[in-house]
Amino acid sequence: MMDLPLTPDSGWNSLYLAGEWTDSGDRGTIAVENPYTREKIATVPAGTEADVDRAYEAAAEAQRSWADQPPQRRAGVVTAALEFVRSHREEITELLALESGSTQVKGEAELQTARGMMQQAASYPFRMEGQHAESVIPGKEHIVERNPVGVVGVISPWNFPLHLSMRAVAPAIATGNAVVLKPASNTPITGGLLLARIFEEAGVPEGVLSVVPGQGSEIGDAIAGHEIPRVLAFTGSTEIGQRVATQAAENCALPALELGGNNVHVVTENADVGRAVDGGVFGSFLHQGQACISINRHLVHEDVYDDYVGMLTDRAANLPTGDPTDGDTIIGPIIDETQRDQILAYVDETVDEGATLETGGDHDELVVEPTVLSDADNDMAAACNEHFGPVAPVIPYSSDGEAIELANDTIHGLSGSVHSEDLEQARTLADGIETGMIHINDQPINDEPHVPFGGMKQSGLGRYNGESILDELTTTKWISVQRESREYPF
Repeated sequence: MMDLPLTPDSGWNSLYLAGEWTDSGDRGTIAVENPYTREKIATVPAGTEADVDRAYEAAAEAQRSWADQPPQRRAGVVTAALEFVRSHREEITELLALESGSTQVKGEAELQTARGMMQQAASYPFRMEGQHAESVIPGKEHIVERNPVGVVGVISPWNFPLHLSMRAVAPAIATGNAVVLKPASNTPITGGLLLARIFEEAGVPEGVLSVVPGQGSEIGDAIAGHEIPRVLAFTGSTEIGQRVATQAAENCALPALELGGNNVHVVTENADVGRAVDGGVFGSFLHQGQACISINRHLVHEDVYDDYVGMLTDRAANLPTGDPTDGDTIIGPIIDETQRDQILAYVDETVDEGATLETGGDHDELVVEPTVLSDADNDMAAACNEHFGPVAPVIPYSSDGEAIELANDTIHGLSGSVHSEDLEQARTLADGIETGMIHINDQPINDEPHVPFGGMKQSGLGRYNGESILDELTTTKWISVQRESREYPF
């Protein structure tokens, strides 16, 4: 595959197992569809449980020799992979548009973030530092080594497929682990087989990376419940993440989970309303709201509520919708009919519950109109559920205490934002909101490769990025040396 172009029809009809491209054979297949045109753009094999076994066994066999490579060798592979991504920016952006419905703004943002993750990962082989410690026992020396965990299983989602696969795969490879990756069945190319191409070109040894596309209902349990991996990195819904965590724990593997969110955008009476609306539009409508860290609820103080709703409605009504390959498009398609129908059902139910539909609420095929719902409350369908669409329920509040209470009235705690020109007020609100990440005078969609990323409550376990992912993908080993005779009590 090394000389094929990065286009949907360039031979993605193979699995990448143990360093080899393996034809479909008698396996089932997955039709990959363009969510805007609904045309089939590719067909990929549906991996089997036997393929999962083979991938994990090859990973276990290859990992030890890979971990023994000098740090410059492991860093060199990740750096070469980064250069491949940089040199194929346009082709990868087009693949993201065709397979996941990514607009140009979203695709470029995803590529930028993925490159940042890879650049950070290339430094990890030189940051796997141990320590030396004194002992309370005379003549004893303590050494603490930091070693790779071994084999890492990765289950990635369809919304930001390249980024959310790469943020686990690149650090795992860099730190001396081997990886088995199962991408989402909606995006098996940009979330999976593309990474195989990237790292194959970069010179990763056979077996260090395998990519097994497949339906979660058919091979998800085999990936998550396998006895070989020591870490299971999963990004997706809370419900499925809890199942993955249970299966991993049965094998004493560490679950690293980024799960659902119900993120608030708090606009205080002291906010610059125009600036808050700018953040609200971006945070609700980037990639059609299909992000775990997008705004799910706008909590707006009653003193500025009407102004905020009016400005947000006007902005939403004028966002260009349509073909994501058109550079002017901001709102592209929802990933599939199931997701679209759930979003629209939440909107209809919320209106039935008493909210006012300010704009939107309709769809053209899979393109859902940017939707603003005023007079909403925390218990309405589009607010209490993670709607995962271009929907903005706007909820009024009257005091800082009420804002904190409303913000925390959810099982989730992933991201959020607070707007106030009074930074002391903003910081008090930010401190009171139960969430893993929160951004003052911004919006919740932030991810930087050197800053810990993750949630609390039922939004996940562990952290990605920076030193945090280094801790997830390595383990410490205590070695003591008794350099002189020790006296024992018996």
